[in-house]
Amino acid sequence: IHLLFVFSRLIFGTLYPAYYSYKAVKSKDIKEYVKWMMYWIIFALFTTAETFTDIFLCWFPFYYELKIAFVAWLLSPYTKGSSLLYRKFVHPTLSSKEKEIDDCLIQAKDKSYDALVHFGKRGLNVAATAAVMAASKGQGALSERLRSFSMQDLSTIRGDSSSSAPPSVTVRTSSKQSHPKPSRSASEGTGSSGKC
Repeated sequence: IHLLFVFSRLIFGTLYPAYYSYKAVKSKDIKEYVKWMMYWIIFALFTTAETFTDIFLCWFPFYYELKIAFVAWLLSPYTKGSSLLYRKFVHPTLSSKEKEIDDCLIQAKDKSYDALVHFGKRGLNVAATAAVMAASKGQGALSERLRSFSMQDLSTIRGDSSSSAPPSVTVRTSSKQSHPKPSRSASEGTGSSGKC
């Protein structure tokens, strides 16, 4: 039955009034304007209210049938439900609370603008920091990649030159040793296997 309500609300509660609102705009009939504006105000309030009533009253017998009947009552040219609700309840309430509502909306607008600016600045700072970090990491990765290419190129060159002449390899000494170690080629040339 919930699916039937959704379908009927879509057709009769939204599309049908939207089409007739279009006709009212096209014909520029003020009376029709007012009629459909009252409907849309009531329908917006109904949609807001049903968001909460669906949570607590969906177990109620014939709940969805009552909602379908209510939408039909709002639309009916005989009952003029939306006009009746608007004139009896909504308009007097909004008129009496209009100043407070306007003040709240202005404050909310100002606060949302301030919050948007604040979060926008923070977002830009975070993005800038992330970009700098990515660039610095990317630069380090790029230099490591270039270094690995250069070492690979050197090993390739050494591999090519090893067939013609053996490369001389020098061993770095640590600070603890006072005498440098001879290179491998020098020790092999003299035939001595001893250490200095």
